[in-house]
Amino acid sequence: MNKKEFKLKVFSLSEHLFPMVSRMLGNNANAEDAIQEIMMKLWVRRKQIGQHPNITGFVFLTARNYCIDLMRKKRIEIDDSPFQLDILKSANGQEQLEWKELNTIIKKILKNLPEQQREVIMMRDLDGYEFIEIAAATQLKVEHIRVLLSRARKQVSIKLEKTYSYERG
Repeated sequence: MNKKEFKLKVFSLSEHLFPMVSRMLGNNANAEDAIQEIMMKLWVRRKQIGQHPNITGFVFLTARNYCIDLMRKKRIEIDDSPFQLDILKSANGQEQLEWKELNTIIKKILKNLPEQQREVIMMRDLDGYEFIEIAAATQLKVEHIRVLLSRARKQVSIKLEKTYSYERG
């Protein structure tokens, strides 16, 4: 793989990797640094990548594994990794407070989901990845990802309903 092919097939994915890397590492500055490191590692292995049948999947998997390794080195629990959840924001102070409370509730619910369900729902609903991309990054089958996503959404729905029915009395 030459420089031009690398730019087209691998480096062009760096913007698409950013949401996942940023969510896993907790902030944009760390994510930018990590993506640079990932791209340098991939550049070194460009000959192997050129022969890989699923380049996109390989890049996503490499990025995910790099983030997990970085989190382990910094002794950040993978289950406690920070993530950003920004639901609609309104101008009204009362509504802003309600959205902030909803963000907090959803974060708690997501944190308590099983690891695979949490990862799939976050990659699909928060980062906006397609099923094929999630499958490549997690090394799971698309069908399994659909099941995990369905179960995760159902759990979130049930727990939100419990929370709000409890608050209503």
